[in-house]
This record gives sequence, C-alpha cells and structure tokens, in this order.
Amino acid sequence: MFKPLPIAIGLRYLRAKRRNGFISFISMASIIGIALGVAVLITTLSVMGGFQREIRDRLLQMAAHATVVADGREMAEWPQAIKLALADPRVAAASPYVDTQALLDSGSDKAPAIIRGVLPEQERKVSVIGDKLVVGSLDSLTPGSYNMLLGKELADILGVRMGDSVVVATSGMNVTGMGAVPQMKRFVVSGVFEAGHQEFDKGLAIVRMEDLQRVQRMDGVTGVRLRLHDMDKAWDVARDLALKLGGGYRVNDWMHENANIFRAIRMERTMMAILLSLIIAMGAFNLVSSQVMLVTDKQADIAIQRTLGMTPGQVMRVFMVQGSLIGIIGTVIGVMGGILLTLNLERILKLIERVFHVTLLPEDVYYITGLPTDLRADTVAIIAAVALAMAFLATLYPAWRASRTPPAEALRYE
Repeated sequence: MFKPLPIAIGLRYLRAKRRNGFISFISMASIIGIALGVAVLITTLSVMGGFQREIRDRLLQMAAHATVVADGREMAEWPQAIKLALADPRVAAASPYVDTQALLDSGSDKAPAIIRGVLPEQERKVSVIGDKLVVGSLDSLTPGSYNMLLGKELADILGVRMGDSVVVATSGMNVTGMGAVPQMKRFVVSGVFEAGHQEFDKGLAIVRMEDLQRVQRMDGVTGVRLRLHDMDKAWDVARDLALKLGGGYRVNDWMHENANIFRAIRMERTMMAILLSLIIAMGAFNLVSSQVMLVTDKQADIAIQRTLGMTPGQVMRVFMVQGSLIGIIGTVIGVMGGILLTLNLERILKLIERVFHVTLLPEDVYYITGLPTDLRADTVAIIAAVALAMAFLATLYPAWRASRTPPAEALRYE
C-alpha cells in the first residue's frame, strides 16, 4: 500500500528497536502520562457532573421549575393563572401555594421552618413529595384537619412522631385588646418525608392550603408553581405567564433560586479540569524530551535522508508523525481507560469498602452515598481533542530542530 515517505519513515521510527533504550523509556512514559491524564480527567469530570445532576434532580424533585408571585399582595386571581399556564404547551403542570415563615414548637423543642400550604391533588403534579414520604400520606392533608407533613430532620429536631402536636406561630400578627399577638395554631403531624436535601428535610413543613389560609386570614395565595417539559425554559415561560396576567408580578426560576450552588459547582469543575490538564501537559513535556533525544540519536539518518533528496519540510513531517502517533496512542488508551473506569466506578467503590472494611460515604454524614456519574460524549471529545493538540504542539520544536540539521556536520564523524 502506498504511503507518503514522511509517514512511512515516521512509522518506522515508532516501531523500530532503538539502540538507546532510554529514549524508548521516555516515549513510553509520555504515552502513560498522556493516557493517565486523559483517563483521570474524564473520570473526575464525569463524577463531578454526576454530583451536579444529582443535586439538581433532588432540588427539582421538591422545588418548582418556576414560580409566579404577586408583588407585595395576595394573588386572588390564581385560578386564571392556573388556566393560562396549562394552556401553554410548554407547561406540564401548575399548582397554587401559600408560603410563610413560622416557628414550630413541640413543647420540648423549637425550630424555624417554611410552612407551605398546598393542594395535594395538584401538588403531586409539580413535585414528588408524595413519593418521598417515609410515613403517612399526602391525602391526610384534608381541609379543616390541620394536619402537617414534616421533613425528617425537622421532625427529629422537634422530637415528634406521627400523631404528635406542633404549635405553629407564623410571622403574622393578630390585634387584640391586649395588643398584637402572633398568629398561632396547633397542627397534628400526619407524615414525615425525606427528600434527600437539607433545605427541605430540615426547614420545610407541608400543610393543607385552606388551613394555612385560615391561619393567615388570607383569601388569595402566595403564587403559582409551574413544572415544565423543558426546565431550561423556566424563565421564559414564567415571564410570559406574568405578562399575560398583567402587571405587578414577580417571576423566579430554579436556576436563579440556586444560582450560588450551581455557580460554585461549575467553578469547582472548571478549576479541577484545569489542574488535571496539567497531567496531560506533563506527558506532553515528556514527549518533547523523548523527541529531542530521538532527533539527537537520528542525526546520521537525517543527514543521509537529506543527501538522498528529502527536503527540510519532509524531515520535519517525519518527526511530527512519530510524535503525533505517541500522542494518539496515549489519548486512545486514556479515553478507553477513562470510560471503563467511569462505568465501573460504583463497583470499584464497593470493592474497596468490602476489602478494607471501610465506609467511604457514610449515610449519616452524606445525603449522596454513592458515586453518581454523568459520562458525556462531548466532554470526552473535548478532553481527547485537548490531549491531541498538546501532543501535536509538543512535536513542533523537536521536528523543527531535526529539519535544521546540516548533513555535512552530522556525517563528519561517521
């Protein structure tokens, strides 16, 4: 099969037995360095992406994709808002809600929390609260029952269980002959949920919307919660709904509510990618060393090739081919190793725990006790492209030095 001369010689240099074994060792070190950097970078970014996805999913299981809230007043026209929202094909479900801050008192302990009043039949469509109940049922929130569902950590702090009473003191005030007193009402714990996120498990209580409206002495609701088919369009959908309802509304979406969390995760992932890329760069520097030593070792061969008619450009391409092939081999091995390591990371974690009798992610400390991964083809492609680019750039200077070799000087002592 026909091969261009620079490629044929470059392939020959790659597989030929060199007289200087140290050069072969450095070339192998370059391959291992590039492969190790690529594999570690793929696995690390996949794990960090998996944690980001896990946190996002746990947040969105309980939180709405978007909310529309009346600005500084009650939303009395919420039935119209629900109707308009469901008419939008981008909206999967909509539900009204009432939110207020309160102090919960079980008699022995107190804890602050957000009290959310919901309609169970509609709440099931915008959150998975019904599936996260450890005990009890969402159907226990009937009008006039004054039942309450507590997060697991909040129930532990208050020291209450099913059937216990909790006094709720809201931020509103009742004006009496003796002055202003807090709005207070006794609720009965009818269920405990565990969402797997501290914000909800430690600081959220769910009650019937009509019951909370009576306690708050309000006729309207706080706002409307939306669940969308595409959560990335949350802001646009909420804004469009607010415009249809007229002025005086505030919109919010899951990205703005949790911007700090996702910004921190994104920054951490970016910094980790930059730091781990230095491993690939180290392999590329090793490649520079091996190429320089190869050029020195092949001075006589280069001179003979030049006397036989090869141009400096062809000589340069010979060593570029040889060095680039080392980068390609290292990148391919690294990509395969990174994918295999990522796909089997959970099994490796369990094997380490079983062999060494340790618990790496204890359930009583971490909400996420496994190693979730998010292996994305575009991330793997970018990492492979960066590794190949570094390997290619590493060949330029040694190949240029080879092309500048004077034949007469190289053959003087041969």
